[in-house]
Amino acid sequence: MIKRVFIQIICLLIISLTGNAQLLNKDSLLKSLPSAKEDTNKVKLYFTLAKHYYKEDLKESEKYCYLGKELSQKLKYTDGVLGFYTLYSNILNMKGSFDSTLIIDLEALNYAKQNADSMEVGRTMLNVGMAYRQLEDYENAVGYVEAAKDILNRNGAHQYEGGTYNFLQLLYFSMHQYRKGANNGLNAVNILEKTDDKSTLQLAYNNLGLNYIELQLYDSAKYYLNKSAKLGEESGEKIVPIITSLNFALISLKQQKLDSIKFYADKALSLARTYNAHEQEGLAQYGVAYYYLLKKDYANAKLMADSAMTLANGYNMRDVRQKIYALQSSLYYAMQNSKLGYYYFNQYELLNDSLLNESITKNTIHIEKKFETAKKETQIKLQQSQLRQKNNQIYFLIAGVLALLFISLLGYLNYHNRRKLQQTKIDELEKEKQLAATEAVLKGEEQERSRLAKDLHDGLGGMLSGIKFSLNNMKGNLIMTPDNSQAFERSIDMLDSSIKEMRRVAHNMMPEVLVRYGLNDALKEFCNEIDRSGVVHLNYQSIGMEKIIIDQTIAVTIYRIVQELVNNAIKHAVAKNVLVQLHLTQPDRLLTVTVEDDGKGFDKTTLKQSSGIGWNNIQNRVEFLKGKLDVSSITEKGTSVLIEVGV
Repeated sequence: MIKRVFIQIICLLIISLTGNAQLLNKDSLLKSLPSAKEDTNKVKLYFTLAKHYYKEDLKESEKYCYLGKELSQKLKYTDGVLGFYTLYSNILNMKGSFDSTLIIDLEALNYAKQNADSMEVGRTMLNVGMAYRQLEDYENAVGYVEAAKDILNRNGAHQYEGGTYNFLQLLYFSMHQYRKGANNGLNAVNILEKTDDKSTLQLAYNNLGLNYIELQLYDSAKYYLNKSAKLGEESGEKIVPIITSLNFALISLKQQKLDSIKFYADKALSLARTYNAHEQEGLAQYGVAYYYLLKKDYANAKLMADSAMTLANGYNMRDVRQKIYALQSSLYYAMQNSKLGYYYFNQYELLNDSLLNESITKNTIHIEKKFETAKKETQIKLQQSQLRQKNNQIYFLIAGVLALLFISLLGYLNYHNRRKLQQTKIDELEKEKQLAATEAVLKGEEQERSRLAKDLHDGLGGMLSGIKFSLNNMKGNLIMTPDNSQAFERSIDMLDSSIKEMRRVAHNMMPEVLVRYGLNDALKEFCNEIDRSGVVHLNYQSIGMEKIIIDQTIAVTIYRIVQELVNNAIKHAVAKNVLVQLHLTQPDRLLTVTVEDDGKGFDKTTLKQSSGIGWNNIQNRVEFLKGKLDVSSITEKGTSVLIEVGV
């Protein structure tokens, strides 16, 4: 499917410190610098030079930023220091150093809270929200932007209101909360239409159109996209008309208006080539190729797909390359070249796996960073508390030595006991933090599994089903030799197998039956499916589980534990028979999970030195549930794992 294209607002709030110096060119500014007085005008001069160097030399831009900061601090010029933070934040964004951008913006916010008025606090909060958005931490971004909006509105700074609502609609769009995105987009449009800020208005129109596309309100989407395109033409804007044309092509595809796809994709392609917008050019070529494929004009489809792939490779546009691989796979299958069709489908899967792994790694690192930050803050507070306590104890001991040796002895004993108690509390806190970390990682993993399962099922599944539909339609319109007909049927069978395999993977990531019907039915289906596959004879038994409701977090965790244990029995134990049993006892609601196999077994002492991820995952999940784990294994006779969890 043609990629939906949205426009990010780049609106870091640069404080206007440059004055008339903006009218001068760079050479004139450099000549005037040596003779400039050490006052606020020189600060403005430094910052103007920093802006001049934005696109040609970021190192020079950074140098003048710091010169402006040093002079501002010397003059105690608050607006100058805030100006440095905003300018330097922009430089870091251009470098792609988004983690550093967030650190600088948070530092700016802290400075504004201590030295500036509440309106400046609101403006720096907006910058923090934008930094979180660059890191794809949308929840924190929304929190800061909403808080900034309230502060700015209370201070009458309504000039930022339209842009802020537009930013919020982008954030909610990224979080797939399209109704909230549309509501914020309507607020943005209503405000911006009353101002002269046509640039932000056309962005708001386009982004509102995108939210309506996702809500399947295509007439409303076209209405606002048309407005965006019209404003872009009036203002001579280069990128907006390209993007609105691509979004019109997306609507046409969703409505299956093939000629409209070609019209808008061609228009976007022409504009993109004129303005050297390479990513948009690649997407437009993909759209035209998709049109030719649907029209069964395979020669032109191949020509356009190859051109798009050359562009994607030349500019390292992996997102575009991924789409072209999928299209080329469909194209070659349609041309009855199953070998190349499978080759490009395999390339698509490899790239998709790479992108998914990067996404998972990024989210995992983000969760770990959050936990490490909280842990460090706790440690700092604990150390400060310990330092205060030690000082008090030292004073007490000195006073005791001056008074009586007996009092000193009592003071020492008291100190020793308190240290032991303190250590006990520290150990308890550490255990709680470890459990909190495990919970965060497990929840993050399940959320990511659920998201990936949905993306696989709704995205790739829909595409494969569409390809199958196209191939079946093609079959009725082609006259084929018996050999070609047989090859065509094999291609259809391979496509069916691909769809089944994709659905199996999505189902394993987050079984729908687990969410809808609960743990008992989910495990029963899982075991029956393994048993039917013939890999191993798997018997499932449950006692007292009928009509029992278990918290979803606990249910998902137990499901993953059983999955891992069964996989271990198949892969490592080479078992022929496996038994999975769940037994819930009332009224204490104690759930006993037993997984037994007749495999080759192992020496239990090896578990202590085990570095395998699977076994560590099982232990972490059991600890998270505050359950008990017992393993019994005899070499060549099998293994039995018993888990008890309160539900």
